[in-house]
Amino acid sequence: MGVFVFLPLVLPLSAWPVARLAAHHLHPRTATRLLSVVAAVLALCSTLCLALLVVVGTAQLPGNPLPDGWSDPEVREALPYDEVAGSAAIPLLGAVVASCGWTAWRHRRVRRGAGRALAGLRRTPVAVLPDDVPYAYALPGGPGRVVVSTALLDCLEPAERRALFAHERSHLAGSHHRFLLTAQLAARANPFLRPLRTAVAYTAERWADEDAAAAVGSRRVVARAIGKAALVSRGAPAVTFAHFAAPGPVPRRVAALLGPAPAARAWPPAFTAAGLAMWGAAAGTTVSALSSANAAVTLFFVLKAATPL
Repeated sequence: MGVFVFLPLVLPLSAWPVARLAAHHLHPRTATRLLSVVAAVLALCSTLCLALLVVVGTAQLPGNPLPDGWSDPEVREALPYDEVAGSAAIPLLGAVVASCGWTAWRHRRVRRGAGRALAGLRRTPVAVLPDDVPYAYALPGGPGRVVVSTALLDCLEPAERRALFAHERSHLAGSHHRFLLTAQLAARANPFLRPLRTAVAYTAERWADEDAAAAVGSRRVVARAIGKAALVSRGAPAVTFAHFAAPGPVPRRVAALLGPAPAARAWPPAFTAAGLAMWGAAAGTTVSALSSANAAVTLFFVLKAATPL
């Protein structure tokens, strides 16, 4: 396998500038989809290569269930530098599986808990809860619902309330929770992908901001509603799902809404910041996929030759 097996483990570092460029220069909808796909591919390639190293490391353990030929000296010689790395990869892969499993379980638990909390209410697209804590969030499901507290509604003017509901409906229509969960799982699989998780959380909020601005016909109203919601929600417990008063760079979101609407291009010119983000993401994911495929094919043929038919 050589050095190719290690490339997907460190290539997520190349996604850091891509995340920054995409969040600043691409349309939020495009940036969210792009960064989620990049995070998923890089995480899968990284986990695959870690699993390949685990196979090598497991073959060196006494009493392993693998064929004896897999631990022959000829196999070790054909897989240079991988014996020590393979042994270290065993606990690392276990940690990745446990962390991703815990994240998925927690996401499912929160969704089911929120659904049970609303079970006694009439099945309407919007659920208004009498609560002194200001919050609003989109609860995905079939169909999804917008949940908002009376404390937050009382702080907003009618136009700002329309912006609030348009924002949350955008989260539901765009299935933003799936992008967020993908980025969270990718960051658990490889810590180098954490900047992409942060970027996806921001671009998903910006995506909903732009949809809300188009729905109410005023970017300034949405910006004002975001500022008010952030102020009144300060210190309140955060909701796990994508929600209106999301913790994060609220000043950046407000500044973006006070400026011109972002241009929605399918693929921007190459010699621009947005184009560099797109091409950089494509190059990083391609190299990672080719490296992991090369390592998998090499290990397959080496172990096939070492295993008697």
